[in-house]
Amino acid sequence: MFFWFIGTACLAVGFIFRDPRFDYRLLVVGSLVPLIDGFFEDASALHSITTSIVLLGVIMLATSGRKPIRKVLLGLPIGMFLHLVFDAAWNDTATFWWPFTGWEFVNQGAPVAGGGAWNRVLEAIGIAICIWLVRHNRLTTREGWRQFVGTGTLRTIPDRFV
Repeated sequence: MFFWFIGTACLAVGFIFRDPRFDYRLLVVGSLVPLIDGFFEDASALHSITTSIVLLGVIMLATSGRKPIRKVLLGLPIGMFLHLVFDAAWNDTATFWWPFTGWEFVNQGAPVAGGGAWNRVLEAIGIAICIWLVRHNRLTTREGWRQFVGTGTLRTIPDRFV
């Protein structure tokens, strides 16, 4: 699953923050970072809430007093948090609460790997969300794409959806 995490993260942030200046570029990266666990065929620290919290804390401390860069960098841990939500990572208590449940990772596989046919349904929903986001934000036009690449901003979710 790939588009499921991108689409749901962007949609959730659009609904929650409703900030037309939010930078979605690192949000997308953050929503995909835990997929690195898939290369190792097991959930690890990237599926632990501790990792996202520590990253958030490091960014907050490192960017103290530097608001513009902080606003950009916060998309990374927010995306990682949202990946955990939309991956239902809390179902694996030992990994989700690592290292508080022990330093060893139980070989249960990454949460996304256990969905079977359900993953295809979620990925189709994610593709539909991404198509809607691309159309809504006119990312197929040169101007829309340049704006996104340059600023990372997307149009907010229309009020009729709230």
